[in-house]
Parts: sequence; C-alpha cells; structure tokens
Amino acid sequence: MSTGRLSVSGDWLKQQHARVSPKSHLGEKLAYIARHWDGLQLFLADGRVEMDSNSVENLVRLIALSRQNALFAGHDEGAAAWGRIASLIETAKLNGVEPYAWLKATLEAIATGHPNSRISELLPWSVPTSSS
Repeated sequence: MSTGRLSVSGDWLKQQHARVSPKSHLGEKLAYIARHWDGLQLFLADGRVEMDSNSVENLVRLIALSRQNALFAGHDEGAAAWGRIASLIETAKLNGVEPYAWLKATLEAIATGHPNSRISELLPWSVPTSSS
C-alpha cells in the first residue's frame, strides 16, 4: 500500500538498507529506523500516539529517585514508610493537588473521625483542583 511517495510497507527502506554497509553512518540510521518501523507506522496512523515517551519518563524519574533515596532510610520499615509517603506525594502531584496541603487536610480529616466508608473522598483524584 502506498500513500504518495511514502511506502507504508517499508519497501524503500528495505531496498536502501540492503544497498548500504551496515557499519556506515547511514547504515546504522537505516537499521535504527527498521527496528522502530512498527512504532513509526503506529505514530503515523494514529494521531493520539506521542512521538516520544519523554513526558512519561519525566514523571517516572521522580518516583525512581524517591525509591533510590529509600535505600538510605536506615531500616526496612523506614524504607517502606518512605516509599508510601513518596507514592502519596507523587500521586497528589500527578492529580494537580499540592501535596503538603492535601496530606495535612487528609490526616486532619482522619484524626477528627472522617468515616472509613467515605475514605475515597480524601483521595487526591477526588479533591477539586484550582483548574477544575
């Protein structure tokens, strides 16, 4: 199948890749394109697909750094507690909620008897944000 000058089947890419030395700079680039061909086709066919995963990687990086910091908590229980708090903080951030204010309000609500049956009301994605 062909759309204009771009061959969706990748015939041109295969032909050029066969003609060029795989050790050359161009050969390396063609090999890279061939390895990522399916992803490129998905990106071209579906406008919802992001070109790169930088936004996801940037979000995960903070969580991974927190996890590494937990290694130095001094004790397994301390590391587990650190992990729980870091998870809560990052979840609040991902939901557009200021972490300190949310944690303070949530802990105060629990301390003053917020019913367990309505705990879902306290979760970060249930808190109205300033942009809502």
